[in-house]
This record gives sequence, C-alpha cells and structure tokens, in this order.
Amino acid sequence: METKQRTGIGYFFHGIEIAFSPGIRRFVILPLLANLILLGGSLYFLFKHLGGWIDQWMSYIPDFLSWLSYLLWPLLVITILATFSYFFSTIANFIAAPFNGLLAEKVELKLTGQPLNDEGVLDIIKDVPRIMAREWRKLMYILPKTIGLLILLVIPAIGQTVGPIAWFLFTSWTLAIQYCDYPFDNHKVDFNAMRMSMKQKQGKAYTFGMIVSLLTTLPIINIFVVPIAVCGATDMWVNEFRHQYKNKPMV
Repeated sequence: METKQRTGIGYFFHGIEIAFSPGIRRFVILPLLANLILLGGSLYFLFKHLGGWIDQWMSYIPDFLSWLSYLLWPLLVITILATFSYFFSTIANFIAAPFNGLLAEKVELKLTGQPLNDEGVLDIIKDVPRIMAREWRKLMYILPKTIGLLILLVIPAIGQTVGPIAWFLFTSWTLAIQYCDYPFDNHKVDFNAMRMSMKQKQGKAYTFGMIVSLLTTLPIINIFVVPIAVCGATDMWVNEFRHQYKNKPMV
C-alpha cells in the first residue's frame, strides 16, 4: 500500500481505506465491538438528558450576556457531546488497548512490509499487563488536565465562553496522543519521548485529533471512529515518526 506524508485530516481519512482493506478488516472487529457497546450506550443516555442539562447550564449566564445565548447554545451542545464521547471512548480504548495495539501492528506490517516481531499468541497475552500499564500512564497524564477543564466549564460566564474552546483543543490533542501511542508503544518508545515527538508535529497532531473529536460526537459514525483512528495514526507513525526511532534502542 502506498505511503506518503499527509495532513492530519488526510491521515484519518486514509485510515478508512486501510481499515477496510484486505488483511486488516478482521483485526478491526474487536475494537469495533468495544466501541459499539460502550459509546453507543453512553450516547443513548446522553441524548435523553441533553436538553435539560443545556437549559440548566444556560441559566448560569448573567443577564447582560444573554445576547450571547444564540452563539453559546451550539457551543455548549458540542462541548457536552465531546465530553461524553471523549470519556466513554477513553474507557473503550482502555478495555480494547491490546486489540488496538495488535491492529496497529498489522497496519504497520501492511504499510511497510516489515513484521514488528515474531511473537505468538502466548507472548501477546503475556504483554497485556505492560499494555494496560501504558494505558494507565496515559490516563494519569490526561486526568489532572481533564479535572481542571471540567472546573473551568462550571465557572459562570467564563466556563460557557472560553471553556468549550479550551475543551475542544484539549480533546483534540489527547485523542491524537491516545491513538498515535499504539504504534509508538508497539516499538517500546517511552511515553514522554512519544509526546515530545508529537509536539514536533503539532499541526498534524491537532488536526488529526480535531477530526476524531468531531466524528466521535456523531451517532453511528462514532462507532467506527476507533479502529479508523488507530489505522490513520499508524499511517502517521510510519510516515512522520518511524524513521526517528528506527536505529535507536527502545525503553
């Protein structure tokens, strides 16, 4: 399969082609099921309560800013959708991490023709504790910032204006981190080294995360986002980062 540098959005949409290509489709099924169960159920609950939450949140806006309501209402809807989708996709990714890592490995093999290792099923199972520890490391990186932003969102006036923008940028970055980390981790690249590499390509990382964040809020479409994002992020690893670590010892 052709490999070339793309925009962040381009990597995501090329991930669609990769996800449904021969040899990859069967590795998409398990991440897809995890996303279907958790994210689908959470969004069903969300849409039942969304209207009441929006009305309550809008009631915190001072009277002198009431003219902003037409602008703020859609921002708040997007923020709540993004928050729920991000939270439950994080849980889904935690559960499906070993399968996402395997998917990333198979995508890299397809793109480069070079196998990552010769491990069998038993070796992969033995690697699960290390994979879950890596997911915990990501969670500890994300959680304090998430709490800070949630506090910002409930501050009257400021939370309803600055908060949605800050939250969107934050989720875009962390989703890029989440999905790009699978191929990095397959090569045993340290988490902090991975973040530094991503910062060197912030434009591509943010735009990749932005399209993932937006599509995660859309019913039905969001079910397919996880495996497609893993495929697109692995494509980004191959073309943007892999050469940096090809001859370096991994930790």
